[in-house]
Amino acid sequence: MNNKVTTLPGVDRVLPGRDTLMQVKNKHFVNDNPVCEPFPGHLSKAVFGLGCFWGAEKKFWELAGVYSTAVGYAGGTTPNPSYQEVCSGKTGHNEVVMVVYDEKILSYENLLKTFWLAHNPTQGMRQGNDIGTQYRSGIYTYNEGQLSMAHESKLVFQKAIQQVPETGKLVITTEILPVQEFYYAEDYHQQYLAKNPGGYCGLGGLAVVYPE
Repeated sequence: MNNKVTTLPGVDRVLPGRDTLMQVKNKHFVNDNPVCEPFPGHLSKAVFGLGCFWGAEKKFWELAGVYSTAVGYAGGTTPNPSYQEVCSGKTGHNEVVMVVYDEKILSYENLLKTFWLAHNPTQGMRQGNDIGTQYRSGIYTYNEGQLSMAHESKLVFQKAIQQVPETGKLVITTEILPVQEFYYAEDYHQQYLAKNPGGYCGLGGLAVVYPE
């Protein structure tokens, strides 16, 4: 759904939401692993927003070391929002992907690299033709280590962008915040492009190399 609201709502305009949790099938459509907690204790979580969450989720479930993924909403205020509410621009939430991964196989730094290369992080409240606050670029962190690495990677990628003539004047607009809450999206959104192989995916990167 394409909404044209490009300003986050003030507290007087935020929808009230609800106490009821979104019910989703606790089985990943691609790898059969659980998509809801509890997860095995040795695994870590990360949350990213990079435009429409259908294509974004696929980018991460394809990585070796990823145990599970789920799409949902984060970065806003309304508790347990619906997709329609998020698209109204009155919840403050972003469309995001939660990634559950094994750090012995896949580092957080490599997840950040995937994040930066998979989309255009300089577009503000949009991603390509998808316009609205729920399509903004965002990194939502679970601890101080993730927060520090996210900020450092932003500086690294901004410098890389500036060194390419075609992108040199672009400025990253990605928000980096601690995760307040991850709310699951409706079940039909989960692993959408695996269930609907011909489905929409508007992701596109800047063709800028992320420095090793």
